[in-house]
Amino acid sequence: MGFLSTLLSSIGFGLGIPAGLVIGYFMFIYFQPNEVQEPISRLVGERNSKDLQRLLPEIPLWVKNPDYDRVNWINRFIFEMWPYLDKAICKMVRDTTMRIAGQYIGQYKIESIEFETLTLGTMQPTLQGIKVFDTQEDEIIIEPILKWAGNPNIIIAVKAFGIRVTVQLVDLHIFTVPRVILKPLVPTLPCFGKISVSLMEKPHVDFGLKLGGLDLMAIPGLYKIVQEIIKEKVAELYLWPKTLEIPIIDDPRAAKKPVGMLYVKVIRAVNLKKMDILGKSDPYVKLKLTGERLQSRKTTVKMSNLNPEWNEVFTFAVKDPNSQVLELLAYDWDKVGTHDKLGMQILPLKYVTAHEPKIFTLELLKTMDPNDPHNKRSRGQIIVELTYNPFKEDDNSVRDYENATEVDKAPEGTPEGGGLLVVIVHEAEDVEGKHHTNPYVTLLFMGEERKTKRVKKNRDPRWEQDFEFMLEKPPVGEKIQVKVLSKGSSFHWHRKEDLGYVDINLSDVVNNKRINEIYHLINSRNGKIHIELQWKT
Repeated sequence: MGFLSTLLSSIGFGLGIPAGLVIGYFMFIYFQPNEVQEPISRLVGERNSKDLQRLLPEIPLWVKNPDYDRVNWINRFIFEMWPYLDKAICKMVRDTTMRIAGQYIGQYKIESIEFETLTLGTMQPTLQGIKVFDTQEDEIIIEPILKWAGNPNIIIAVKAFGIRVTVQLVDLHIFTVPRVILKPLVPTLPCFGKISVSLMEKPHVDFGLKLGGLDLMAIPGLYKIVQEIIKEKVAELYLWPKTLEIPIIDDPRAAKKPVGMLYVKVIRAVNLKKMDILGKSDPYVKLKLTGERLQSRKTTVKMSNLNPEWNEVFTFAVKDPNSQVLELLAYDWDKVGTHDKLGMQILPLKYVTAHEPKIFTLELLKTMDPNDPHNKRSRGQIIVELTYNPFKEDDNSVRDYENATEVDKAPEGTPEGGGLLVVIVHEAEDVEGKHHTNPYVTLLFMGEERKTKRVKKNRDPRWEQDFEFMLEKPPVGEKIQVKVLSKGSSFHWHRKEDLGYVDINLSDVVNNKRINEIYHLINSRNGKIHIELQWKT
């Protein structure tokens, strides 16, 4: 009975397979539809957003978002350089990894760790777009969209307990949006002090991992676990606001932190030069410490006085007392037009002894050029007292001034309950007149008008002039009108032209103490103006 059932089973199996193949073939042939329908063709503009997403699942960001720019030239550059970048990066990775791996040889019975194969493949990373932010500060912020569908082949061989095991990384896919900040900007090549990198969102990372030929990612559940672990670890290290900082140059403004405080007391000036035709000078002093990112400090204006006394104290954060210099510039204040320079002088901090106040009497000069013949004429003297107090290691007053945007207090004599409004006119862009372009700026505030100097034949003028308004109360609800004008020559038929204006509400500057913005000019095609406002109390 057993023999018979085995025989019948074999016969049925042998006949069933050929019969099934023959029947299936004829069914496939004879049951095909006689009429094949043509696919429906429609214009791209007639399709809805869902259809477009199915057709183009990976639309570049520069198509979807106008804030992102195309960077085909960078991708072309990377394409041409990739064979050389591959070798250079692999060499750096090999050297760095081997130094770290060498620390584990001899531990945990590990006999050797080495790269059997190391190449990043033939497919280079690409930038899908790049976004640049304008912050009006001494920094550049960019956000590139990085995508890499690479074919690397990285094999690491580990020998332990007498057994040699290889781990292979293949088919690496990365999609990430890093934020790169170049700051601070300094006048030393490459013109930025350090690079700060952070990720704006968790990166997408996909790869294949083989252990001795076995595809580990094919193990059920392991792929998802590894993905989540990688995303979480990377996010812990570099997800914004956490950053990876790479120092580039050792510049006092770029890498160094404050090491002490400098107290400058402007005592008085004597025998200043008379600048006004019908009267004396109206002097004030501007102070600037090299390497300091904040605005210059200024004394009050002493009206009609050639021997003014101030006795005003100013504080600076010192980063390198051996190289930093205090700059002193004396000006004659004018209600209209630019302020005339009475003289200048510099004082290196290396001449100041720590914790010992020292009085300096400085001769004012026209320029710091030792060969300038104008320096032989007497311009008066300025007397200042300097005190430098270095920080102790455990001093709690050590503060980071790298990102300081603080506003100085108002000078003595400011009305109680009021303050000092400072308007700094930096520059303008794309201002153009019909008949001439010699732009200057007028500020109209509470019936008072101030003017900048005129810049001849320039569509992108830079003024860098500041104006002060002493107020008895905060200008809440008030506006200041900033107008850009162009003035032609005396014999020009169209003597003056309006290039655009903007009205700025001052409530924000009272609340925030400082505003630093670029404003679009009204009645101008593309004109913009960069204005900074400060409210000092």
